[in-house]
Amino acid sequence: MTSSIMGIPDSAQAIVIGGGVAGCSVAYHLARLGWRDVVLVEQHELTEGTTWHSAGFVGQLRSTVTQTRMIMYSAGLYAELAELTGLDPGWHGVGGLRLATTPARVEELVRQAGAAETYGLEMSLLSGRQTNDLMPMLNDEDILASLWLPGDGWLDPASLARALAEGAAKLGVRIVTGVRVTGIDVADGAVHAVRLAGAEAQEWTITAETVVNCAGAAAGRVGALAGVDVPIVPIKHQYVVTHPADIPASTPTVRDPDNIVYFREQDGGILVGGYIRSPEVWDVADPLAEPRRLFEPNLPKFGESWASARHRLPVLAKRTTDDFDESQVSKIVHGPEAFTPDGEFLLGETAVRGFWVAAGFCVHGLAAAGGVGKVMAEWIVEGVPEYDLFGMDVRRFGGYAASGRWARTKALDSYSKYYDIVYPGEERTAARPLRRSPAWPRHADLRASFGEKAGWERVNWLDFDAPPAEPAAAVPERDRGKDGRPLGWAGRVWSPAVREECLATRDAAGLFDQTSFAKLEVSGPKALETLQHLCAGQIDRKVGAVVYTQLLNHRGGIEADLTVTRLAEDRFRLVTGTAYGTHDAAWLRRHGLDVMDVTSAYACYCLWGPEAPAILERLSDDDLGFPYLQARQITVAHVPVLAQRVTFVGEYGWELYCPAEYGLTLWDALVEAGLPYGMRPGGYRAIDSMRLEKGYRVWGLDITPETTPYEAGLGFAVHEGKDFLGKEALTREPERTLRCLVLDDPRRVCLGGEPVRVDGAPASRVTSGGYGHRVDASIAYAYLRGAPENVTVGVDGTWVEARVEERAPYDPGHERVRSRPARSSP
Repeated sequence: MTSSIMGIPDSAQAIVIGGGVAGCSVAYHLARLGWRDVVLVEQHELTEGTTWHSAGFVGQLRSTVTQTRMIMYSAGLYAELAELTGLDPGWHGVGGLRLATTPARVEELVRQAGAAETYGLEMSLLSGRQTNDLMPMLNDEDILASLWLPGDGWLDPASLARALAEGAAKLGVRIVTGVRVTGIDVADGAVHAVRLAGAEAQEWTITAETVVNCAGAAAGRVGALAGVDVPIVPIKHQYVVTHPADIPASTPTVRDPDNIVYFREQDGGILVGGYIRSPEVWDVADPLAEPRRLFEPNLPKFGESWASARHRLPVLAKRTTDDFDESQVSKIVHGPEAFTPDGEFLLGETAVRGFWVAAGFCVHGLAAAGGVGKVMAEWIVEGVPEYDLFGMDVRRFGGYAASGRWARTKALDSYSKYYDIVYPGEERTAARPLRRSPAWPRHADLRASFGEKAGWERVNWLDFDAPPAEPAAAVPERDRGKDGRPLGWAGRVWSPAVREECLATRDAAGLFDQTSFAKLEVSGPKALETLQHLCAGQIDRKVGAVVYTQLLNHRGGIEADLTVTRLAEDRFRLVTGTAYGTHDAAWLRRHGLDVMDVTSAYACYCLWGPEAPAILERLSDDDLGFPYLQARQITVAHVPVLAQRVTFVGEYGWELYCPAEYGLTLWDALVEAGLPYGMRPGGYRAIDSMRLEKGYRVWGLDITPETTPYEAGLGFAVHEGKDFLGKEALTREPERTLRCLVLDDPRRVCLGGEPVRVDGAPASRVTSGGYGHRVDASIAYAYLRGAPENVTVGVDGTWVEARVEERAPYDPGHERVRSRPARSSP
């Protein structure tokens, strides 16, 4: 294995920057896919950035299927590396326990156990006594339950990195240490070369069309060399190792999140770590300039985790005291870890073509490093990874992430709540508000409950005419469901206002602010030709046509789900989800389109419901009778508006787009005109309820890069009479399809991820679910094979029977969407 500054080539197929587990894994997996001309560069020796001081835990069960699959792959790879490379990666497959000491945490474990079933992950849900039987050294007096994952374990970080590096070197990767990246050359929006410097003023330049930034806590500095903002925040993280105490090497790893502590065996002693509530940023211009960087111990900040460890481990309590000092441990490790604003990895290609990033591992990088290398190599070599990676895609952040202050505020909040229970629908408040619609002041006046997405403040619901609902924690379990609140987790973040908004939209009209829609415009002589190639639907329609379509990858998977409006012969506007604009624009640009993001230039309000025509006619003298999936330029209350006859709730109406400076005027006019008709302003929870009833899909949940249009029931949006990207991979009769399930118990409401069984055997997982207020039913969606009949869904540990609906529960014939309602008067 090359580990010197000798023999640095002039060019390479790919350059990997960073010699930690991420860089070594990416280089190894690139070589496994056939890229032999790969150079890995590291300014120190291998592992001497953040890898070397990692605690090494490998816990497979995570909050998303992608995270879990990546770590499951990693665990399998780590067990095989010794045979593959001849080096021991330091893998200890001792299993892992996750404890619950509160009823709320037990609820979380039950949901996680259900998710584990859908992942095919071996695990057991244990009682407190069973936990003690498995690991007698624990104090179990307050343990209510635990999850036992026999496939978990821990790694020696340096050994793992060396094994990955050796595997890469055996496949031809050149590994060069002792060289520092001093510049990254970019030409015409693409990476061109990496400039290096050695210890004795030596300099080299390596040209390459692919560069992967795996620099850990220094990834932000490396990104800046290429003119790319990488929102990495180095945060100080601390753990200790006790003196040897005859702890068996076979001792499982333990996480006790209610008490913000984790521990495992280390050299016969105990490694104890935790996530403190008041973390500190390491805010320096050049992180990791020194090798093996550590900070002075901060014992007061470690007090809570130490006390929790002494409580949980009687053997530790007997040998130590409450007044923690350095004499009680053999080692204190206080080093930098690379965190991100949302606590998730940063993976993928940046705005500079060919410049990739794999960083921001947020303490659990060793667990996923194998999976990170796998998906990054697939992404680089094949164009798309095997798994849906949007939740980790660096493009999930917009331009606001360039603010270091914003990134730090969000990252500190994410770290401080790392072990908190995260309830679906729960909103964090750090670094808010940031992006606001012109109508935001009016929403605030109506006591809006705001959510945040991609920096946008969005209305979840409006409580203007009723007292706010009590938090679910204040409502006894026996009383839940009596006021319409669902049982279990679905009733924790809830308001009766959502039902009122749905029913008002059905019976009169609803007004929704969807200004946060991402809006992209493409134009020019090649625009139509390129969009025809990228879109599965027929784009070559008359000016004013609105086309619902998908962008597919070469496997037929759905990379984007959007509408395309033809504004002129050579100009199109694409509207996609709030968080997906940067992602979708990058996909379009990769295929040669010149894309302008005009999201902030236009407000968008959606007026839907049977009274929508009467309301709009009060404000406009233009002909509003144009058909479904058509757009017209009209005037509404003196405001120039592009009105699109589309809906995401299954009711007649329009999306109304106006320049942002008119946004507040338009909102006020619509509210004034609509209130006499019974119109009600609403929020995103009502939209989600109504789209479930209509069977409308959501990208990232029901449809992903891993699913095809025919699997998702979107064959109607595929135009088979033309060629388009991914067409050859499509199968008209797939093995599985997305099915609508209606649960027998309407009080049991799915939130996504729940296990689905057919004839008592694991079969699938819920992609999305909720309560349909217009049909009074609990609705869920899941991919299933054939035409199953005996279907049950696991909701918060309770198995509920469900029936498969062949058509949408609400207005399956689409009469309400397409037919103009009769005129009425207020």
